[in-house]
Amino acid sequence: MQRKLLLLGLLRNHEMHGYQINELIEMHLGTSVQLTKPTAYRLLDQMAEDGWITYHEEKVGNRPTRRIYAITEKGEVQFKELLKACLGDYRPANYAGAVCLAFMDALPPEEILPLLEKRRSSLENLLAVSTSDESHHGSFQLVIEHEIRHLKTELEWLTEIITHLKPSDGGHEVRLGTHSLSHE
Repeated sequence: MQRKLLLLGLLRNHEMHGYQINELIEMHLGTSVQLTKPTAYRLLDQMAEDGWITYHEEKVGNRPTRRIYAITEKGEVQFKELLKACLGDYRPANYAGAVCLAFMDALPPEEILPLLEKRRSSLENLLAVSTSDESHHGSFQLVIEHEIRHLKTELEWLTEIITHLKPSDGGHEVRLGTHSLSHE
């Protein structure tokens, strides 16, 4: 539902070809929207079949022919229905990589810390990209601000975990909340 809503919403502003759509998503929504290029094209094809969007083909120079997509009146109606359903619904965030945290005690503590430091570096890079992005008009800016808030919170949480995992007094046991991780 949300993927179709996103594609229709982007096409409401102006006609776009698939590469433009994918580039916009990757540049501005990469951490909050998970939509691969093949999935985007599959959804665009489905919505064209359903009459929600139309397309015309365009050839520019020696480049391959590309499809330029536009939303239809039927697509506008569907967009508003999807938007209403989405705004009234809450779905918990899917935290990619959370499962590995549940099992990190299977590794020796001295191996965990460098991996979490690497993870923190990736988060810092994503946050830097998100905060360097230019402002967008209207409620699209809310998505960027929401993404930044999530990244900051995740970074703060991960920093706390890393701090807790650092051994105290040169010992090998590490305290994490009410649990201990120890290398035996």
